[in-house]
Amino acid sequence: MKIRISQAAQELGVSVDTLRRWEAAGKIQAERTPGGHRRYDLAQLRGIVPRQAPSHRLTLAYARVSSHDQKSDLVTQVALLESFCSANGWTYEVLQDLGSGLNYQKRGLRQLIQRICAGEVGRLVLTHKDRLLRFGSELIFALCEEFGVEVVIINRSEQPMSFEEELVQDVLEIITVFSARLYGSRSRKNRQLIETLREAAQEL
Repeated sequence: MKIRISQAAQELGVSVDTLRRWEAAGKIQAERTPGGHRRYDLAQLRGIVPRQAPSHRLTLAYARVSSHDQKSDLVTQVALLESFCSANGWTYEVLQDLGSGLNYQKRGLRQLIQRICAGEVGRLVLTHKDRLLRFGSELIFALCEEFGVEVVIINRSEQPMSFEEELVQDVLEIITVFSARLYGSRSRKNRQLIETLREAAQEL
């Protein structure tokens, strides 16, 4: 069956630009009509990218906190995500991680990436942007765009942090990770170091 580029993009859950890039790279082929319009073989496209249509794909919600001391916040995040997805009538799953936003090897995050790349995900829901990763969340969002995944951030409209506040949070995150590696996450020396940094941040 030959279909137009817009139909092919919708069927496979990718953007029209993505199909054009695949064609330019030689990954797929398109026939041209006398008027110069592209026509794609649907069976060929499904063989290359065997995904469901976006409307039939799953909504994945993702929650994360950095430490065991924030477990109550993790419970709150999960409850908010479940309530939000249910209110919208979405079929969903919630993935959750307990670990630093600088750690790219967290089990839930890796599962999220794998399922996006497998074409199983139609929507990603977060409470805040930084719950995904402290640095590098834009890479995951670019991956979502490539695979036709809608990104929903529940608290996107909240008052953004100032540059200074973001810088303090980033520094605290980095110091927390490296001090835990040096002294142990539960050591007295580590706790004292983090508390000193928090006091300095409050003064700023």
